[in-house]
Amino acid sequence: MNKQKISRYLIGYELIGFGALFVILWLDELLDLPCLLLGAAPTPVNVLESALESFLVVLVGLFTVYLSKKLLNEIKYLEGFLPICASCKKIRDDQGNWVQIEGYIRDHSAAKFSHGICPDCAKELYPEYDLYRNKK
Repeated sequence: MNKQKISRYLIGYELIGFGALFVILWLDELLDLPCLLLGAAPTPVNVLESALESFLVVLVGLFTVYLSKKLLNEIKYLEGFLPICASCKKIRDDQGNWVQIEGYIRDHSAAKFSHGICPDCAKELYPEYDLYRNKK
């Protein structure tokens, strides 16, 4: 699923949720839901209070949508087909250049690399040292 589609779905669900909250607020004010559903004492209609609550819901909703869009724009992720060399493991980028896998992933995601050496390579490259003797 691509970034625009995820963004549309997320923003759509947020708008539906805040819209439903807005509708429930006004239904409660106009129909007096606690009185109607639970048998509570009736309360008078207070349009000014409902307008203020509606304004606050819209304000929080817009702020939530703004933050969601801002956060989604900061997210980097890899998707699709990555051509990789079977020998040296370089990746061909969009311009056709072959780049080290670490650089490609660093430039196209939020991942950071820390290099080490695995036990198999340590045995092959440094057979005189037992680098993993106590690590199991």
